[in-house]
Amino acid sequence: MEINDKSGVTNYVAHSERYNTMKYNRCGKSGVLLPAISLGLWHNFGFVDKQHNAREILRTAFDLGITHFDLANNYGPPYGSAEENFGMLFKKDFKPYRDELFIASKAGYDMWPGPYGNWGSRKYLMASIDQSLERMGLDYVDIFYHHRPDPDTPLEETMVALADIVRQGKALYVGISNYQPKETAEAAALLKELRVPFILHQARYSIFDRWVEDGLLDALDNNGVGCIAFSPLAQGMLTNKYVNGIPDDSRAAKNFTYLDKEQVESNLGKIKNLAALADKRGQKLSQMAIAWLLNRPTVSSVLVGASSSGQLRENVKALDNLEFSKEEMDIINANS
Repeated sequence: MEINDKSGVTNYVAHSERYNTMKYNRCGKSGVLLPAISLGLWHNFGFVDKQHNAREILRTAFDLGITHFDLANNYGPPYGSAEENFGMLFKKDFKPYRDELFIASKAGYDMWPGPYGNWGSRKYLMASIDQSLERMGLDYVDIFYHHRPDPDTPLEETMVALADIVRQGKALYVGISNYQPKETAEAAALLKELRVPFILHQARYSIFDRWVEDGLLDALDNNGVGCIAFSPLAQGMLTNKYVNGIPDDSRAAKNFTYLDKEQVESNLGKIKNLAALADKRGQKLSQMAIAWLLNRPTVSSVLVGASSSGQLRENVKALDNLEFSKEEMDIINANS
């Protein structure tokens, strides 16, 4: 919602009904509730993107009750630009609402040159959180993640760094991402000993990618940690885009890094079957894919990206039908 002040400047005022329709879920055994659908800023928020579109997406998200914005130090392109753009838009539109927002950042992937700009050392994590806060113009983030496990840095070093970031007031909670079950359990034990609130594991999870069901979800349940799922649409395969084949302008046709023709072609039969089921449910395939994830008991939130406010609204409509019959679940399991 926008209003004009006496000087003619357009100001953002959040929709007064924003909390009435969004569903909120608890993160494990913590005190935190997250919106069932959260907004990821991995794409569409860098310097190469249109800022007016990014602004419209963020406003739409908050107006729909999406309080959780997920960033990382290297989101862009270029690296850091998503956080910098978010910081500018936060200052313009969302500063009055800071206490209603749950903002995330991460560090763990390549960020700057040299031996201290990657992985999981204390040196890297401490520098990264300071840089992220400066780019976003924030005093703290609500959650700070280690973005991926480091095979060479002792896990204790990484977890102590996360704990100290919380103790320094730069983050309220910590999380991890892309960790395997054994590593997750070890991290949880260390953080429990350090008395640091570890509340979320961010993991790739979709109907077509169910690796988390092989022990990770159990590890999270055993430690009172929630799961926030990213790539819920399997890089676009779980949308209506590929039901009739591979369009010339699609990611698969261009053989993007995360999706290629062979991958889509091998799943076309399953995509058609799942799309037919979604249609019977009165949903688009993307909406059913999101609803299916929210049906999983350990999943606190589903992280979606959006190239437009319209696409975001479409994804949020997944909340209109979250119930599945046994027969529907059987069809999904047979086509996963």
